[in-house]
Amino acid sequence: MQLTGAEIVIEVLKEQGVDTVFGYPGGTILNIYDALYQHQDEIRHVLTSHEQGAAHAADGYARSTGRVGVCMATSGPGATNLVTGIATAYMDSIPLVAITCNVNLPALGKDSFQEIDIAGVTLPITKHNYIVKDINNLQRKLRSAFRIAQSGRPGPVLVDITKDVTAAMTEYIPAEKQAAAVENRFTEEDIDQVVAMIAESKKPFLYVGGGVIHSGAARELAQFQKKIDAPVCDTLMGKGAFDGYHELYTGMIGMHGTKASNLGVSECDLLIALGARFSDRVIGDPNTFAGDARIVHIDIDAAEINKNIRTDAFIVGDLKAVLKALNEKVEQKSLPEWSARIRELKEKYPLNYNRDVLTCPYVIEELDKATKGEAIITTDVGQHQMWAAQYYHYTSPRSFLSSGGLGTMGYGLGACIGAQVANPDRICVNIAGDGCFRMNMNELATASRYNIPIIQIVINNQVLGMVRQWQTLFYGKRYSQTVLTDKVDYCKVAEALGCKAIRVTKKEEVGPALQQALDAKAPVLIEVVIDPDDKVFPMVPAGKPIDGVFDESDLEEK
Repeated sequence: MQLTGAEIVIEVLKEQGVDTVFGYPGGTILNIYDALYQHQDEIRHVLTSHEQGAAHAADGYARSTGRVGVCMATSGPGATNLVTGIATAYMDSIPLVAITCNVNLPALGKDSFQEIDIAGVTLPITKHNYIVKDINNLQRKLRSAFRIAQSGRPGPVLVDITKDVTAAMTEYIPAEKQAAAVENRFTEEDIDQVVAMIAESKKPFLYVGGGVIHSGAARELAQFQKKIDAPVCDTLMGKGAFDGYHELYTGMIGMHGTKASNLGVSECDLLIALGARFSDRVIGDPNTFAGDARIVHIDIDAAEINKNIRTDAFIVGDLKAVLKALNEKVEQKSLPEWSARIRELKEKYPLNYNRDVLTCPYVIEELDKATKGEAIITTDVGQHQMWAAQYYHYTSPRSFLSSGGLGTMGYGLGACIGAQVANPDRICVNIAGDGCFRMNMNELATASRYNIPIIQIVINNQVLGMVRQWQTLFYGKRYSQTVLTDKVDYCKVAEALGCKAIRVTKKEEVGPALQQALDAKAPVLIEVVIDPDDKVFPMVPAGKPIDGVFDESDLEEK
């Protein structure tokens, strides 16, 4: 069957099970958009307000489903506008395929109008990328892009296609979708070594990262935790991998982790890291992290082993397969003294905030109640992100979507749109600070255009909250360029972009506002006005030992 390159792109997308793409058209990609028009009943296209929004929406689609997210853009600025979204996906191991088009092959390398070497630009932030200059290579490289994006440690792949390739014709050969390759390098000896270490341990602790979610290993994790009777902490990316209501769940670890997690890990004698990369925001001072413990690292990416923390044992492989193997061999443990110590830490050092005034933690607790903990929560980056991680109870994987590695302000709204499109029966809520929200608030127009019923909560403290917190604690209250006291009215902005808007200034207004938004079945913005000096606690200063975690009461004592 003879098809154009543009038609081959669409056929391969269908072949790969793609039902939605996010993008923005332009000159060099017009042939693909023309072919897409002919298949609009099979593949939905969501026109975002900016290409960055398309990349974040594809990312949110992927994180919330485990399937590959797809975004499209034209050459030059269209392609470069995807870069931040691609980098966000790369840092958090999200399967994404970005399809861009470039100028005709004879015009490449001549500084042609809207020409950019997007493959060169994205080389450090993609798992792999291609530039297709020959139509005979197009279908093979597109299929390869999807396979690479999903296999092993997931990540984004870019395919750049010259415009003349999209117009040329060749024989299209249909093919079955290939399953993602599973990379397991571990041996029975590897499993036996870890089983022996678990048997010897009196105070084991599980440190859970996003790899558990990527591998679909939440059930195996729950079985493993029960067998070894260990407490569990998680990273930002690991939220939802383990039940947030479990009595031995201690919360997040690291810079804004709970005291129970940070102190518990500092006391344990065996730390088992599952699909986590020992980020600097988790470990603080690498020389003192889990100083009394032997460390086991289980990860699909061999490059992560011994990169940030030296291990005593490691297993390289897919976590689902590794945990199944461990569960078959490890014997049931009972550690009542260690469990009692963990419960003591949780009771002694609960999360706390000022309950007399309107705060972000209060809003998140009310949101947790109103949604019964079953919403998909997306966030931007900053104080609100940490509060969302601390105060919402995540009980299932793929329910918390946030930019962890890159820390991308402006990520959440696009991701929320992508998650809602992928999960139309779920409640999807984006939580953003006013500083983050203004970066990509134009995507409210996308939500209203398609009547995508997201809830956008803007925590308005009129400052860049996290940066201001650092300036308060470590920079002598010199608030250089972090005050946002301008005349922006976010409710009017939302209404102008076609959304309903509600402003909240008192605690008693929070519940009704949330219920009104949940009942609307349309995009709604809730602006919550809080004090500019609210702070996220607990906290560990960058690079300091995590057992030095402090909160507001510690500061008052000093």
